[in-house]
Amino acid sequence: MHLGRKALKFYHKQEESTMKKIATDKAPAAIGPYSQAMQVGNMVYTSGQIPLDPATGEIVGASITEQAERVMQNLAAVLDAAGASFESAVKTTCFLADMADFAAFNEVYGRYFTSNPARSCVAVKTLPKNVLVEVEVIAVTAE
Repeated sequence: MHLGRKALKFYHKQEESTMKKIATDKAPAAIGPYSQAMQVGNMVYTSGQIPLDPATGEIVGASITEQAERVMQNLAAVLDAAGASFESAVKTTCFLADMADFAAFNEVYGRYFTSNPARSCVAVKTLPKNVLVEVEVIAVTAE
């Protein structure tokens, strides 16, 4: 469907008016020029969370299991600040430093994402601060 310029401007104005930054001190502060999450209407888009302690900014854990637990705690805090939850997740993207960690990561992931949202999980060469895992979520709120 092709939108005329006036309709397109109206659409963007409507989207901008419902766009909101999500921030909480219960999750690590962004380490770059981005937000912990953005909410547009009833959709919540989190930035990738890595295993940082929100109070110290230090990496938590040496194993994939420990780091995945911290990532899930950070995601829970961001989702909660937006009025969403693991149960309202519709899509996740998971980044692993080593696909050999998939089974251990999946065990932790499965305890949190019990609603089985759509998911992509890939191994990448390097993650920020050389952590083992990063996860981002798209969720909905009741609005």
